[in-house]
Amino acid sequence: MNERILNKDEYRADFRKVEGASLKRTTHLSSPHAKRLFARCFYSFQASMYFISELGRVKLDHEVVERIEQNIRETLDSATAEINTAIDQAEALLKHHNIDVLASYDTVPLQVEIGITSSFGRRYFDLMHKLDVVMPMMETLAIEEIINERELETRRSMYKRAVLHISTRARNLWMGVRRRMNERDARLAAEAAKPKPTGQRRNAPDETDGDTGHESSIGTPAVANATEDASAASSDPHPSPAELPEPAGQDQEVVRAAA
Repeated sequence: MNERILNKDEYRADFRKVEGASLKRTTHLSSPHAKRLFARCFYSFQASMYFISELGRVKLDHEVVERIEQNIRETLDSATAEINTAIDQAEALLKHHNIDVLASYDTVPLQVEIGITSSFGRRYFDLMHKLDVVMPMMETLAIEEIINERELETRRSMYKRAVLHISTRARNLWMGVRRRMNERDARLAAEAAKPKPTGQRRNAPDETDGDTGHESSIGTPAVANATEDASAASSDPHPSPAELPEPAGQDQEVVRAAA
């Protein structure tokens, strides 16, 4: 039975891109509910968290990845608290009714060595085993008619859903991270495809020649006029006061003060 559960293709996760080290642990799951949830959720959860924590930090801001990780931690805390409360309540009922022996499963426990790649995987591994603890306790309470079958099914479904929700949430968050990474790559590719500015426009050869010719045509009369003024000044070294130019602006005031 254990081999049939583990060999299902739908439960397999792709670990080809996982390059980190792992802590080796051995599972010990007895209830069929915990076995199936482990095979269905644990490997995919670890793969999703690896892609979020490792690949996400390569292309996204670390603050974004840290918020996602904190969301997963809070979900793990909530599910762990729910299962712990269920164990405490079941123990109290068993003790109150003087029940010391729990119901057991006749199938072989699922014992397989797995690699834990992160603290998230370790906490999820522990949560799986807590689920395996509470399941036979609930079965015992139902067999002893302390709870009815309807309550048994309700509680069992609730605890399984709490564990399954963590893996589903991690997978959805990873899909969101991958979408952001693809959007970033597309944005960078679009920016790289934009034409780059060529800088200042250079004048054409004919424009440069035209400007030079214009400056030459302006400069030549100026030089000629300056030459004519110099010749006139040299021919009349003592101009009369009436011919002198009037000083303008501050020069006029300076002249008045001197007078």
